[in-house]
Amino acid sequence: MKKTNLLSAVTVLVFSLFANAQALTSKTLEYGSTEKYEGYLTMPKSVKASTPAILLIHNWMGLTAETKKQADRFAKLGYIVLAADFYGKGIHPKDVNEAAALATKYKTDRKLFRDHLALSLAELKKQTNVDGAKLAVAGYCVGGTGALELARSGADIAGVITFHGGLDSPTPADGKNIKAKVLVLHGAIDPNVPDKDVAAFEDEMKANKVDYQLVKYANTVHSFTEMAAGNDNSKGAAYNEASDRRSFLAAENFLSEIFKTAKK
Repeated sequence: MKKTNLLSAVTVLVFSLFANAQALTSKTLEYGSTEKYEGYLTMPKSVKASTPAILLIHNWMGLTAETKKQADRFAKLGYIVLAADFYGKGIHPKDVNEAAALATKYKTDRKLFRDHLALSLAELKKQTNVDGAKLAVAGYCVGGTGALELARSGADIAGVITFHGGLDSPTPADGKNIKAKVLVLHGAIDPNVPDKDVAAFEDEMKANKVDYQLVKYANTVHSFTEMAAGNDNSKGAAYNEASDRRSFLAAENFLSEIFKTAKK
């Protein structure tokens, strides 16, 4: 009996590992008319019709190998993922100074930010096999800010996930437009997202009766999903293996929940 139980456990483990290591098919996707964008589309090779999809929004460094890695991570769960390019084709910050300038451009012009992301969401909806009733938006750093802005614009999406994203809003009344469930994955000691922004975000969600979750990870600063950030918390941005793992599991569970309950 014990051998049978052990064999069953091993079988379940092997099946789980296989399911989470699905072979992917990926490509560069150019879109837009007057302005061109160059995204990264990735999905399981065995993708089926009416598959839930995720619009993934990059951090301040643009659409880099880091963004593609995170996109593939979600695609291996069985989703179609478009890593959006909201800076524009050929616009790649050379360093953090250029990245800060570009990010600031969009953070100070939320309409422009929303418009660029809405175009990317529309492009995702056009992709073969995407279930338009089961869409989520996930973002990292300034991409997290963008994910929330898309929701605040009234976008018809099932869920929003932010990883170490900015939470501030110049127009908190726009929270009334949010149709999506919201999951915020936040470093408890992130110096780039001050406590006043966290409190204002929660006030916005409560005032507008948004179904939201705010998860704070202890001893965790900004960029906790990015290995390239190093591991020195004193710099304000650092990778945290435990918070990276826990946050992705939280995102995985959240996606399973929202897509299961999404209305056709």
